[in-house]
Amino acid sequence: MSSIGRASVLIGAGTIVSRVIGLVRGIVLVAAIGTIGGAGDAFAVANQLPNNIYAIISTGLLTAVVVPQIVKAAAHADGGQAFISKLFTLGTVGLIAAAVLATIAAPLLVQVYASEFTDAQLALSTAFAYWCLPQIFFYGLYALLGEILNARRVFGPYTWAPIVNNVVSIAGFGAFIALFGPQAEVEAWTPTMIAVLAGTATAGIVVQAAVLMFFWRRAGLALRPDFRWKGVGLRDISRLAGWTFLMVVAGQLAGIVQSNVLSSASGEDPAMFASQNAWLLFMLPYSIIVLSIGTPYFTQLSEHASAGRDDDVRTDISRSIRTLGFFIVASTAALAAAAVPASRIFTRSADEAAAVAPVLLCFLVCLVPLAVLFVVQRTFYAYNDTRTPFSFTVLQCALVVAGALLAGAVLPRGELAAGVALTQSIASVIQVVVATVLLHRRLGGIGAASWLLTLGKFAVAALPSAAAGWGVWMLLGADAGWTLSNPLAGALGAGIIGVVVLAVYVGILALFRTPELAPALALGRRFLPKR
Repeated sequence: MSSIGRASVLIGAGTIVSRVIGLVRGIVLVAAIGTIGGAGDAFAVANQLPNNIYAIISTGLLTAVVVPQIVKAAAHADGGQAFISKLFTLGTVGLIAAAVLATIAAPLLVQVYASEFTDAQLALSTAFAYWCLPQIFFYGLYALLGEILNARRVFGPYTWAPIVNNVVSIAGFGAFIALFGPQAEVEAWTPTMIAVLAGTATAGIVVQAAVLMFFWRRAGLALRPDFRWKGVGLRDISRLAGWTFLMVVAGQLAGIVQSNVLSSASGEDPAMFASQNAWLLFMLPYSIIVLSIGTPYFTQLSEHASAGRDDDVRTDISRSIRTLGFFIVASTAALAAAAVPASRIFTRSADEAAAVAPVLLCFLVCLVPLAVLFVVQRTFYAYNDTRTPFSFTVLQCALVVAGALLAGAVLPRGELAAGVALTQSIASVIQVVVATVLLHRRLGGIGAASWLLTLGKFAVAALPSAAAGWGVWMLLGADAGWTLSNPLAGALGAGIIGVVVLAVYVGILALFRTPELAPALALGRRFLPKR
C-alpha cells in the first residue's frame, strides 16, 4: 500500500468513527435542547463563536501557511525543530490573547451574530458564550498541534482525537438530560443548567487538544518554549497570512449576515441550530472522503510544489479530484435520496425532519464543487500563493451576502433557512469555476477537461442511483413510514437508502467499465477490517 493510501485509510477510519460518534453526540444534544426553538438557537450561536475563530486559525493561517513552511523547515540541519518550537510558542501566546479578549467581548459578539433575538434569547446566548469562548484557545492548540503532526506525516492523531471529545460531550449532555430533562424554552434555564451544558461542550475540546500532546515523540519532535521569534520568519509568514486572514475575515462577515438573517426565523421555524445540523449532515461525506484522501495529497502536493515539480503537481491534482469525485458524487446522490430520514437524526419529530430536509438538499448543491475547491485552493497554498484564493473567496462572500439578504427580503420564515443554504451553494459553485480557471492559467493547464469528463460520467451514473434510493424511501413508507419514528430509525433508514444508491452506482460504472472504478474500490476495501 502506498504512503498516500495508508494515510488516507488511517485518516478516513478515524474520521468515520469520529463522525459516527459525532452523530450520537448530535442526537443527545438535540434531545436536550431541541432543533427548532429559542434555546437551541441561543446555544448554537454561542457554541459557534469559538468555531468561527478556529476557522480563522485552521482553515486560514495553519493550512495555508504552517504546513508549507514546516515542509521547507524540514530541510534544516535540525529537521525543523527550532522553527516548530518558535512557531508553537508564538501560536500559544496569540491563542491565549484571542481567547481572553473574545470572552470579555461575549455580549457584543452575541449581539453581532443574532441581532434579531429577543432579549431573553440574547441573555441566554451570552451566558452560554462565557462558557464556550475559552474553547478558542483549545481549538487553536488542537489545530496547531495537528497541522504540525500532519506536516511531519503523522496523520492519525489529528483525526482520532475528536472521538474523545465526542465521548466526553455525550456523557455530559446525557447527564444534563438525566438531571434536568429536555429544555427547549428560553425562560426555563438556570445558571447550573447553563454551566453543565456549555461546560460540557468546552470540556470536550480541552480533552481533544490534550490528546495530541502524547504523540510528539512519534513525530520525532522535542517541543520546548522559545520566545526568540526572530528566526521564525515572521515577515514571510505575515505576508502569506495577510491575504489568508483577510479571506477568512470576509467569510466571517458573510457568516454574520447569514446568522442575522436566520435569527429572524428563530422560534417556530428552522433557523441557526437547524441549519448547523443540516450542515453537519452535509459535511459528513466531505469530512470522511475529502479530508481523509485530500489531506495526505496536500502534504505530497506541497513537497512537489516546493521542489518545482509542476508536472507532478498536475498529476496530483487530477488523481485526487478523480478519486474524490468517485466517492463524493455517490454520497451526494445518497444524501439527496435520504434527505428526510437523515434529517430525522437531528430532529424531534417527523414534521421537523420534513421542515429541515430542504435545508440539507440546498446545501448538497455544492458538495461536489467543494471537493474540487479543496484541491484547487490548496494547490495555490502549496505555491505559497494566498492572494489568489483571497480574490475568488471574496467574490464568493459577496455573493453569499447578497443571497442571504435577498432570501431574507423575499422568503417566508419557514423557507428562510433553505433559501440561505441555496444561495450559499450557488455562490460556492461560482467560486469553484473562477478558482479552477485561475489555477489553469497559473500552471498552464491542470487537465480540467479530462477530470471534468470523469465527474460527468459519475454524475450520469448517480442520477438513476438516486432514483433507486428514492424508490426505496417510498417502499419504506415515505413520510408515514417507520424511518421517521425516532432518530435511530432515521439513521437506519438513511443507511439502507445509501447502500442501495451505492450498489446501483457501482453497478452502472462497472457495466460501462469505468477505469476509475477499480482503484477507487481498492481504496475503499482498505477501510474494511482485515481477516
